[in-house]
Amino acid sequence: MSSGDPAPHGTSANADGLAALAAARLLPAPRVSPPLDPQFRPAVLARRALAAAVEATRAGRTVTLAVEQPGGSVSTRTVRVVPDEHPLAAAGHAICERTAKTLLWARGGQRIWVDGPEGVVAALRRRVADTACGRFDAELIGVGVYGAPVEVVAAPAREFPSDRSSSIALGGHLDGCRVGFDLGASDRKAAAVVDGEVVYSEEVPWDPVREADPAWHLDQIGASLLSAASHLPRVDAIGGSAAGAYVANEVRVASLFRAVPREQFDRRVRGIFRELQASWHGIPFEVANDGEVTALAGSMASGRGALLGIAMGSSEAAGYVTRGLRLTPWLDELAFVPIDFRPDAPRDEWSGDIGCGVQYLSQQAVGRLLPAAGIELDESATLPERLVRLQTLMEQGDPRATRVYETVGVYLGYALLEYADWYDIDQVLLLGRVTSGAGGAVINQWARRVLRTEAPELAARLAFGEVSERDKRHGQAVAAASLPIRSPSLSTPAPHPEAR
Repeated sequence: MSSGDPAPHGTSANADGLAALAAARLLPAPRVSPPLDPQFRPAVLARRALAAAVEATRAGRTVTLAVEQPGGSVSTRTVRVVPDEHPLAAAGHAICERTAKTLLWARGGQRIWVDGPEGVVAALRRRVADTACGRFDAELIGVGVYGAPVEVVAAPAREFPSDRSSSIALGGHLDGCRVGFDLGASDRKAAAVVDGEVVYSEEVPWDPVREADPAWHLDQIGASLLSAASHLPRVDAIGGSAAGAYVANEVRVASLFRAVPREQFDRRVRGIFRELQASWHGIPFEVANDGEVTALAGSMASGRGALLGIAMGSSEAAGYVTRGLRLTPWLDELAFVPIDFRPDAPRDEWSGDIGCGVQYLSQQAVGRLLPAAGIELDESATLPERLVRLQTLMEQGDPRATRVYETVGVYLGYALLEYADWYDIDQVLLLGRVTSGAGGAVINQWARRVLRTEAPELAARLAFGEVSERDKRHGQAVAAASLPIRSPSLSTPAPHPEAR
């Protein structure tokens, strides 16, 4: 996600609070340790440890936190803490801050409601106003997505707004001749689909994050649409998947356009997909968050809901489909959700915060773990090149590569424990380049080992959706093609192959 501003700098907003958790011995080691990262301290275990410690004091009280979207969606969580004068107070403040951050990124909202001790309220206000990480969250979510700064409101829980949101149906339309595309940070994919059957798909490397010219982005995306469309007799609809937040095909924030200056972003990027739609004579054209399309792909394949889709690619994308096979108004930006609470956790180079999912469940995790595994590459190697090298070593049976995938699998297992506290899930679908090849099976195996060890009941009911290697790489483009509802009166002739 991006509004065109550079990454903030500075220390994590919550390093001191997490240090308080460590000092109070409330950062338990996982029972299944990542082979290459023994200092990993799962967020879910820290939250449980604090809850038990507070209960033992018999002095606990409940903090109620909620985030409110301007459209009426409200999500609420509670945390048990001790009074501000208690030695465990700082640890409680830290958990509340991490919980509020998760609410912002997983659920989405512009207003944070708090019913709790003054220390908790003050800590949240300091984070939003006085820290680089907090300002990053407030800018991208508040101003970027919802059009107003994030604010912290202290009030009794009885005065919190009620949830007025509703789920929506999206996608699943595969009639006619369609183009689907998926825009990632290292490659873009496009597929030509006729009545649900893929007749052509392609994958093109690119590096959009470094490109500041909106015209370059427009040309590159347009070229992929033309290439796929040239394999169809006509084009009835176009659907797209991309990281970020989109409202009525308007780009609110998106990491692909991170290098575009703000003025250019507002003038040329926000309406880039409407401009593309106009160039295709106004045929149905729909763009959605890549996480939502991941979940949609899984739901279409299984016919079931209560599904969390996770795409482990250049970043971590996620989406959720309810039991009723519908989407929610939630953000589901799990790349920014903390899953590691150690005070010196790896830092996200964009937001500046520590312990967030992107550093554990993406190509960035692979790039970080290769040196720890003893796999040395030229410093100029890109993340996709590092992943390809890892996959090659895995195919050759190199045990160093196996340890990288085992470590990512442990990360995934504890992340799923965290996510299960936030989502009603019966199945999880894994997509993305990191899960491709033999390493994907190792990730799956070790994630299941974590669940069996730490949460046997969840392990027994949580199904891991299976998809083909082709669908792992191209499934999102195909699902994206199903987003728009076809209008029988609107279509456009396919371009001549030379138009590519």
